[in-house]
Amino acid sequence: MATAGKRQTRFHGRVEGQGHCAHPGCDAPGEFRAPSGRGSSFDGPGDWRWLCLDHVREFNSGYNYFEGMDADEIEAAQRPYGGWDRETRAFATAGGDRPPKWADFSDPLDAIGARFQRAPGSEKPRADGRELSAQDRKSLKILGLGVDVDRRALRERYAELVRRYHPDRNGGDRSHEKALQAVIEAYTQLKSRPAFA
Repeated sequence: MATAGKRQTRFHGRVEGQGHCAHPGCDAPGEFRAPSGRGSSFDGPGDWRWLCLDHVREFNSGYNYFEGMDADEIEAAQRPYGGWDRETRAFATAGGDRPPKWADFSDPLDAIGARFQRAPGSEKPRADGRELSAQDRKSLKILGLGVDVDRRALRERYAELVRRYHPDRNGGDRSHEKALQAVIEAYTQLKSRPAFA
């Protein structure tokens, strides 16, 4: 239980020992700070003055943040994303960490980047060493082909699937049109890739 002589400290921002209230004619202790004013070069609160509880309440009730600003400055301060201009890093993405943006920092020893590499053997490389993009691998999967297929086998598989799914070859059955479209898109994407030149 608090003693009767102890000062009430329940007010947030109270700082004791700052002298008397800065309001003219007030002898109460100045325990709450308030900006002393704003000039044309305002950049934050600037100098403080110390007021008693009653006078800081009076100051707060009459304080106008936008005082001295022109219409453009007021509009900029009131925009919906005011103060949120910087991009912040997400804590996690879909249950795992998001890979870092390599343009943001240098990692010459790949000490951090090694954590985000795929597990060894998760993507089989081509025997000839030619690179395949993620889209290339997706297109090969649509066509039902392995990563080491050559251009000739690619054409043969394309022709086989077009014959299988085309309505003219299926008595007018259009139920395979989506599959046919996917096969055409996959082949079109792969035929111009360096791995199949």
